Amino acid sequence: MKSINGNIASPLGFSADGLHAGFKKKKLDFGWIVSEVPASVAGVYTTNKVIAAPLIVTRNSVQKAQKMKAVLVNSGVANSCTGVQGMEDALTMQKWAAEKLNVEADLVGIASTGVIGDLLPMDTLKSGLSKLVVNGNSDDFSKAILTTDTCVKTVAVTEMFGRDEVTMAGTAKGSGMIHPNMATMLAFITCDANISSETLQLALSQNVETTFNQITVDGDTSTNDMVLVMSNGCSLNTEILPDTPEFEKFSAMLNFVMQDLAKKIAKDGEGATKLIEVAVKNAPNALDARMMAKSVVGSSLVKTAIFGEDPNWGRILAAVGYAGVEVPVDDVDIYLADVPVMLKSSPVTFDDEEMQDVMQADEIKITVDLHAGEAEGMAWGCDLSYDYVKINALYRT
Repeated sequence: MKSINGNIASPLGFSADGLHAGFKKKKLDFGWIVSEVPASVAGVYTTNKVIAAPLIVTRNSVQKAQKMKAVLVNSGVANSCTGVQGMEDALTMQKWAAEKLNVEADLVGIASTGVIGDLLPMDTLKSGLSKLVVNGNSDDFSKAILTTDTCVKTVAVTEMFGRDEVTMAGTAKGSGMIHPNMATMLAFITCDANISSETLQLALSQNVETTFNQITVDGDTSTNDMVLVMSNGCSLNTEILPDTPEFEKFSAMLNFVMQDLAKKIAKDGEGATKLIEVAVKNAPNALDARMMAKSVVGSSLVKTAIFGEDPNWGRILAAVGYAGVEVPVDDVDIYLADVPVMLKSSPVTFDDEEMQDVMQADEIKITVDLHAGEAEGMAWGCDLSYDYVKINALYRT
């Protein structure tokens, strides 16, 4: 697999555009991704019981059509908790995009992100849609989906399938309300591989648990979370089928893209100054390891200690203990970077100057070794700073 300098339109047959329509005061806030041909599609969605209207519309269309020609996205207004009118507006958003592209409505996915409870300004939407073009500025799409993010999040890779080169690219937004079981997090992945929607859904479902569902910023799960993957077959490779070496290779590509985007979301958490990576090793099983890792990275006390550059390993052990799984605690090692702070469940004296260097880094790795099995799990998050409170206290104002 080879990483390339690309964007969401790097795979063959895809284009994208983004612009400022007026959902936000100044920044880009409206965009789309368009495939030359209807693409196979797969999706995962928020597990919040309150689901935004655009997600309902898109999920229903994916299930019905099993193909997707385009996805239309606005930022600034989430169209969530907006009742009957919100659903009508979401359907109109889909309809207008389909009419412009001259395709059936169910071949268009839609997504919205931003303030919950506000209705979509439909005149703004219609005006913005009239200005979007096929083969526009693909980089601008990644900017148009952002809300409180401080940077775009993109990744692109290539891989050979026989003699055919397959390209996969992804872009995402997410900074706050991040605690997926699918947070406000949107991710879009494009690929030119020949793969059915059913097989694509299998690959997505298998990889989401170890990537997007292993990040947390603040413990809040949004009403608008969605990951969509589109693959249009334009690379002309032999169809990728389940339970084959080609499927494993494709799944590895997808995992790389999803994990890269997940880590970028975690690193760009609202007000964050540090990325936190937690690895739980030698656990009884993979699920327990992942739960413990996410418990540690989601602990407010751990997050504030990391912000304060305080090597308070007791908070780490406590978070392991309340992860909701049976944890053997009599033989636990804990490391900050490569520096041991606990061995065999006993504290270790460490060099203060060495630890100060560790804690001042932009990325902090915490390793918990349970010595109780062979399974591993990882999770990613960020520290909790003064700015997180400020950003969210003033979100609407």
